[in-house]
Amino acid sequence: MLNLYEYQLKAVKTAVYPKKYNISYPALGLAEEAGEVAGKIAKMMRDDIQLADQKQKIEAEMGDVLWMLAALAYDCGISLQNVAEKNLEKLAARQEAGTLHGEGDNR
Repeated sequence: MLNLYEYQLKAVKTAVYPKKYNISYPALGLAEEAGEVAGKIAKMMRDDIQLADQKQKIEAEMGDVLWMLAALAYDCGISLQNVAEKNLEKLAARQEAGTLHGEGDNR
């Protein structure tokens, strides 16, 4: 099974944006692709479309989100695998502390 580190290395091999736009291109692309995921879901709500009818389109957009995140992390010198692991550690600590609900970074 492919882990996030392997995915990131394979994904960035397909990057075709100029080096001068490292960080900014994938950051902006991430926002755009996340918006496309949200747009598919908004259309489900507006047009009363069932998930089964949009699932493949949403999955494809989620893949684009993942690619942009992988490229952004790479441009920042950050391992996507480490991002995922640290996020799970943070969530586990919040769960243990009973602070999953609420807001703020330092819960």
